[in-house]
Amino acid sequence: MILITIFQLFLIVLVVLYLSVNMIYLVKVVPVEDELVDYPYLSVCIPARNEERDIKACVESLLHQDYPEFEVIVVDDNSTDETAEIVYSMKAQYPNLVFVPGKQLEPGWFGKPYALYQAYKKSRGKYLLFTDADLIYQPQALKSAMHTLISRDLDLLTLMPAAIFGSFWERAVQPVIFGFIAALTRFRKINSPNHDSAMGFGAFLLFKKESYQRIGGHLSVRQEILDDVMLAKNAKRNGLSMLVADGKRLFSIRMYHSLEEIWVGWRKNMFLAMKGSVIRTFYYVIVILCFVLTPYIVVIGNLWVGTGGIWVGSALFGLILTLVTGLALCRQLNLEKRNVFLFPLGAIIMSAIMLNSMTQIVFHGRAEWRGRTYEQ
Repeated sequence: MILITIFQLFLIVLVVLYLSVNMIYLVKVVPVEDELVDYPYLSVCIPARNEERDIKACVESLLHQDYPEFEVIVVDDNSTDETAEIVYSMKAQYPNLVFVPGKQLEPGWFGKPYALYQAYKKSRGKYLLFTDADLIYQPQALKSAMHTLISRDLDLLTLMPAAIFGSFWERAVQPVIFGFIAALTRFRKINSPNHDSAMGFGAFLLFKKESYQRIGGHLSVRQEILDDVMLAKNAKRNGLSMLVADGKRLFSIRMYHSLEEIWVGWRKNMFLAMKGSVIRTFYYVIVILCFVLTPYIVVIGNLWVGTGGIWVGSALFGLILTLVTGLALCRQLNLEKRNVFLFPLGAIIMSAIMLNSMTQIVFHGRAEWRGRTYEQ
C-alpha cells in the first residue's frame, strides 16, 4: 500500500503541474470593445442531420448577430426528422438564410464533410465559418471572432465553446471528457508555427476562404471522422497561421442530453483521437482512473491497512490535489462545486466509452454516427 501511495501521489503531482503549465498558454477570446473599420462578408456553414431539437435556436442566434454583412447556409444532410421543414419555414423571415437540400451521400465521402463541402460551394463570403447545429451564439460572437482573426493576421481561428449541462449523466461524464480534451490540447505547441501539433474544434472553424481553398478544403478530409482536427493539421502542414482559443464568452453548446447520446456520440471518435493506438488508449484509461478515481480508494486503503499518519496524510494530500483540480474544472465549466464528487463515476464511464470505441474499430472496423456506418 505504501508503494501504491507513493506512485499515486507522484502521478497526481505530475498531472497537476502539467495542467497548470498548459493552461498558462490558453488564449481567451472575449467580446470586442473596439471595432474594425470594415468587416468582410462572412458565410456561416452549418451541416444539419436530424437536428430538429436544436436547429431553430442555433440558426436564430446566428441570424441575430451584430455583424454587418453575412449569410447563414444550412445544408440538410438527408434528415429523417423535421430539420428541413424547420429551417425552410424560417427563410421568409430571414433573407440572408440559405437553405440547401443536401444531395445523397456520394461514395468516398463521410456525411459531415460532404454537407460542409456543399455549403462551401454555395458560399459567397471571403471568409467561411464552419460550425455545428447545436450551438447558441452571443450577439457579438461573429464580430469578436473576426476581429481576432484579422487583428492577428490568421488564416484559421478555431474556438472551444462553453458547455451547458442538464441531466445527471451530463454533469458526471461530460466535464471529465472536456477536461481530458483540454489536457490533450497542448496549447503552447499547437499555437506555435514552429511545431507541427495541431487541433481543430468542429464547433467553430473560421477560415479565410483562400486559405481554406489552398489546403483542399473538405475535399481533403472527405473520409475523416475527425475532419475538424485533420483540417487543422492540413492548415499547419501548409504553413497557415492559426490559433486555437477559448471562446466560452462567445457561444455555448449542449452536446448530448442522456447517457445513451453521450456514449454513442463520443464512441465514434474516442479511439481515433488516441491516433488508433491500443497502447495509447490503455495508457490514458489508466491515467484517467488513477487521477480521478483511485485517490479515494488509496485513502480508504491506507486507513484500512493502518499504514500510519504519514502515508494516510500523503494519500489525503493526493486526494485534495485531485479535488482542487476538479473544482477548478467546475469553475471553468460554470458547474456547481458539488459536481466534483460525480467525476469518479464520469471517469469510469469515459474509460468504458474509450474501450468500446477501440473495440468498434479494432474488431469491427467501423464507426457509427447519425444512422450511418463508416468503415475504418
